[in-house]
Amino acid sequence: MTAVRHVDVLVVGAGPAGLAAAARLAAAGAGRVEVLEREPEPGGVPRHSAHGGFGTLTRPLTGPRYARLLTEAAERAGATLRTGVTALDWAPGGPVLTTVGPGPETVRAGAVVLATGARERPRAARLVPGTRPAGVFTTGELQRAVHLFGQHIGTRAVVVGAEDVSYAAAGTLRAVGTEVVALVTEDPRAHTGRARAQAARLYHGTPLLTSATVTELLGHGRLSGVRVRHRDGRTAVLPCDTVVFTGDCVPDHELARRGGLVLDPGTRGPATDGAWHTSRPGVFAAGDLLHAVEPARTAALEGARAARAVLDHLAGAPWPDPGVPVLVSAPLRWITPNRVTPGARPDRHLLRTGTPPPRPVLYVHQDGRLLHRTRPVPRAALPHRALTLTARWHDRVDPGGGPVRVSTG
Repeated sequence: MTAVRHVDVLVVGAGPAGLAAAARLAAAGAGRVEVLEREPEPGGVPRHSAHGGFGTLTRPLTGPRYARLLTEAAERAGATLRTGVTALDWAPGGPVLTTVGPGPETVRAGAVVLATGARERPRAARLVPGTRPAGVFTTGELQRAVHLFGQHIGTRAVVVGAEDVSYAAAGTLRAVGTEVVALVTEDPRAHTGRARAQAARLYHGTPLLTSATVTELLGHGRLSGVRVRHRDGRTAVLPCDTVVFTGDCVPDHELARRGGLVLDPGTRGPATDGAWHTSRPGVFAAGDLLHAVEPARTAALEGARAARAVLDHLAGAPWPDPGVPVLVSAPLRWITPNRVTPGARPDRHLLRTGTPPPRPVLYVHQDGRLLHRTRPVPRAALPHRALTLTARWHDRVDPGGGPVRVSTG
């Protein structure tokens, strides 16, 4: 039988959220803080995202530089980083995880922080038919192939998506000499506002096909083209040897699901309150596991803030009741945090919308009572853009009442 090893805090995932949480906890004297990472190096997605835009607005960094700074901060604070180790499952008796790396191990912790991040849905999960030719990537696969392994990509590429991560993928392709044939998106509004300006600035006339869907991959052995269907029914074939599916991210929640954590129906990540408590005592969650996908600095900030609640838990603070769920109505897709518990008010809530709302006004109701009303910045009320909602209305929530619902009307 595998011996049980003890740590004070076990952080699963060495991306921005996990590293920021570990640095804050170790610096605060939380005891032995250990970070598990299944990849061979810490840093998460930023370590193979060579474009800029990471860090702070006043100190923008490339992804690898940002990953190194977070890693160095965690190590300098005294956290132990263990790479090449995968958390497999939960063992009975509190926060106990079974892991495999150099060998199997069981680790018991005073608290666990899940920071497992998110992943893009691959072509198969998007139900795009065709053969299995070479030249099909997600953004993460593309970035790893280029920046970690130096692989040749192709000569002509189609990027599926028109959000920030799509532009990053197109930038990577152009940097290695691959022609970007087109960006294809189902969104009818991607040609407006910031998207159009960014595309024009970076991609010098590359077609941005809106209200369009990639319906089939063509070619045997190597991709030879993609079939595109427009909303009016017209179809066309775009010759290419590479296609990159971007965005459409889902939380990497397998470990949370196996641990019996309540998952939020909107985010599909663990349901949490404003202090990042999950439904399982001793287990916290932060970062893109809760909201696939926001900027790395958002994930890092959440990891650092979650550390405060972890310290309170280690000091004996009681675990909160499940609290009042916070739900959204269409066209809103999800909100996080999505539970209201006493004394756990976040700085803000993040939301996403599926389509632009007819009226860019957010209403917060409980049992027919209006708790709050606000008008967000118009350009934020678009798909692939984060909406923010203040949490000042938390004090008006009835702990014994029904769910809180956020809507646009």
